[in-house]
Amino acid sequence: MAKTGAAKPKIAIACQGGGSQTAFTAGVLKGLVDQQVGRDFNVVSISGTSGGAVCATLLWFDFWKNEQPLCRRLIDFWKDLTAQDWAENAFNDAVVQGLRMVNSGLLPAFQTSPSSPIVQSTLAFMTAGLRSTFADFPTVLRKHIDFDEIAAWGEPPVLILGAANVSSGQLAKFVSRLEPIRLEHILASAAVPSIFPAVPIGEHGYWDGLFSDNPPVEELIRPRSVGPENVPEEIWVIKINPTTYKSVPERLEAIFDRRNQMEGNISLFQQLDHLELLNDMLLDDAFRPEYLARFDIKAPIRIPKSFKTDPDRPYYIPWIEMPDEVQETLDYQGKIDRSPQNINRLMELGEAAACTFLRQRSAAVAANPRLQGEA
Repeated sequence: MAKTGAAKPKIAIACQGGGSQTAFTAGVLKGLVDQQVGRDFNVVSISGTSGGAVCATLLWFDFWKNEQPLCRRLIDFWKDLTAQDWAENAFNDAVVQGLRMVNSGLLPAFQTSPSSPIVQSTLAFMTAGLRSTFADFPTVLRKHIDFDEIAAWGEPPVLILGAANVSSGQLAKFVSRLEPIRLEHILASAAVPSIFPAVPIGEHGYWDGLFSDNPPVEELIRPRSVGPENVPEEIWVIKINPTTYKSVPERLEAIFDRRNQMEGNISLFQQLDHLELLNDMLLDDAFRPEYLARFDIKAPIRIPKSFKTDPDRPYYIPWIEMPDEVQETLDYQGKIDRSPQNINRLMELGEAAACTFLRQRSAAVAANPRLQGEA
């Protein structure tokens, strides 16, 4: 428990993308809510990319609706997205195993555009008779999020979704405090170029946020985006892609897996490098106090150079991630695997990870007054 009379530390939650493997993220978020994260911490913002953007938006909407139990929409969404009968499981297995054989070199790869009429008609034929909430991504999102209802809402927690502008090549951030969150924003953040066409928004097309911020981190500490009152004291990153790899990959599918993992992490590491530079400048008094006060910055953003947790520091960025032995069993194809075995296992792992993390974090805050917010 936080110290009596002290303000709760402000936290932001950043959700990395990873397709179906972000069922782990859903489990983490459910675990945090079930363990009453709001008892000791004040969640001021949530960010996400791709599958992480979906989870972040569903939790954000649940926070706003404040209907009990919290995370109901998040869990119901994943139930709808999971294969339920023999036909859906057969479709899922065919897609996953087919891609696995292509990536291992056992089947030839036929490169076709996801916008191709042939691809569109083939997909429609293969999914005929399946539930629309399983076969059509926009349909399942609309079922669980009323985008008309949230159009005029801008209260915290602030939601930030990452995407990439195909035309300009620039990073894109969709921020609930600055504009209404739309269905297209989520679809854009999850539009993997090899699977989905670019999502049109205004005059531009957008692709998966993997090309921009995976997940958005720097934006979480920008007052112009979240508001000075919502600048967090901690950022908790729910991480999907493993940082290290047990050996140098040689098999084709292993090379493909590792390349995907590194691509998914590179933007996160770049953002952490930038924050570390900012931290060093703050520690060296590079900014005038009156300037920092304009941005509600009261203490250095102390980020360990190893990017690992450091409970003794007043500000740090911990990761919540799967155990190493679990990550070693996952591959790229698992990011499109919607079998109940895969989804349910990852959600259970996420809940367990959240419970362990929150217990340790709450104990650290209670034991160290420096980690508590100011009353």
